[in-house]
Amino acid sequence: MMDVSPRLLPWSSLDGKPCYLVSEGGGFLSRMADEMEEAQLVLADGLIEDARRVFAARNWTAGELHLLAVELTESLVEVRRVAKSRGARLTTVVSGA
Repeated sequence: MMDVSPRLLPWSSLDGKPCYLVSEGGGFLSRMADEMEEAQLVLADGLIEDARRVFAARNWTAGELHLLAVELTESLVEVRRVAKSRGARLTTVVSGA
């Protein structure tokens, strides 16, 4: 049996705590996490484009800037979690090779 490290999942528990999966990968939850990570990264790309468009127009309102800041912050939290999860798995693969 392989030594399996816990995988940080791209969602939190109801009380905001990180969720982990101990698995060798390939199962339903692993695939679901992969799909959610990909969706989060795609949404982040869209927010970057929105931010560029808003800033290029140079006629934003305070409300638009506030909403953009909130959405970018939420997305940054999600993308950071994806990066931490993938980085931890990469370290496990490299050290286990």
